[in-house]
Amino acid sequence: MGSVKQVQITFDCAEPVRVGKFWCEVLGYVGPADHDDDSWYAASDPNGVGPRLYFQRVPEGKIVKNRVHLDVRVGTGLKGEERLAALEAECVRLEALGAVRGTLLLADEENESCQNMQDVEGNEFCLD
Repeated sequence: MGSVKQVQITFDCAEPVRVGKFWCEVLGYVGPADHDDDSWYAASDPNGVGPRLYFQRVPEGKIVKNRVHLDVRVGTGLKGEERLAALEAECVRLEALGAVRGTLLLADEENESCQNMQDVEGNEFCLD
């Protein structure tokens, strides 16, 4: 049995190009060089480290909470007020791109603070 070499994360969406370009801005990814098809979009890490993101048009809309979501790691290693400041700064940047701020979950005995967000089509993700 072979081992997995790469992972692609696929998003079902109404507007693949719009959602794909949003995530390119969030993560510093790049889209396809010559893209003229609005039924799909692919975003890749220019350093080849992160997984490829693939966005495909589907006819149905989003109805319930995601079962899988991305954590955008902006506060790694930070604690307390320093972590909250990093989360807030990134939240403000992403809101300018069309993201929607959700609930701020404050640190407790087990977890550090994180900020719930939604992308331009309502897909949940966390600033962690």
